[in-house]
Amino acid sequence: MTSPVLCATGLVMRFGGIVATNNVSLQLRPGARHALIGPNGAGKTTLINLLTGVLAPTGGRIELLGEDITRLAPHQRVARGMVRTFQINQLFDSMTPLETLALVISQHQGLGRQWWKPLGASKAVAERAAQLLEQFRLSDVAQVQTKHLAYGKRRLLEIAIALACEPRVLLLDEPVAGVPAGEREELLQTVAALPADVSVLLIEHDMDLVFSFADRMTVLVNGTLLTEGDPDTIANDPKVKEVYLGHGEVAHG
Repeated sequence: MTSPVLCATGLVMRFGGIVATNNVSLQLRPGARHALIGPNGAGKTTLINLLTGVLAPTGGRIELLGEDITRLAPHQRVARGMVRTFQINQLFDSMTPLETLALVISQHQGLGRQWWKPLGASKAVAERAAQLLEQFRLSDVAQVQTKHLAYGKRRLLEIAIALACEPRVLLLDEPVAGVPAGEREELLQTVAALPADVSVLLIEHDMDLVFSFADRMTVLVNGTLLTEGDPDTIANDPKVKEVYLGHGEVAHG
């Protein structure tokens, strides 16, 4: 069997007397489309913060591509191939999508603050930026300041920035949260078309997206792993219906 690209084993996170993550283990296979779901307060955000290095676990181990990254800083994990989509306030409001992507690509390639020069002088940076703009349906707004973009376009830019870092593992944190209905379809199609060689862990409340995207699901409840399986198994699990979905909400066809 192929080795997992991401392996979390026995993760525990205590805040004083509160156990936010209780002995949670999770594996992501190469090319995975894996969803992490659970009710509010289930511990999803805490688990993602542990995986990305925002929090240091009280106990347990995290491996990325076979390397122990449990104590590495977030930027060190990004450099090794684990990238998380960030919230909108992380975007540069006064910059255009083209400028933003050129900056991220240049930094990833070690060009640092010379991003403005490669934008005009580096063919590789310009081509990669153009490729991402087209892939994420941003070509028509490439020269528009980010602060003027529609909300759905801002979420698309957020994912494009993550892909510019060339991740092996992409943590998609509620990509359709707050996106108006009229802008959702473009976002859903783009998420569905993410590169097959990138393993994706999706954290999302929108069950339509979860069940259309994921081939495997992990359910957290009260910081504990309730169950894991393929979408059909999860949809028909009485424990899941009882503690989380209920009222037929899991019945996705």
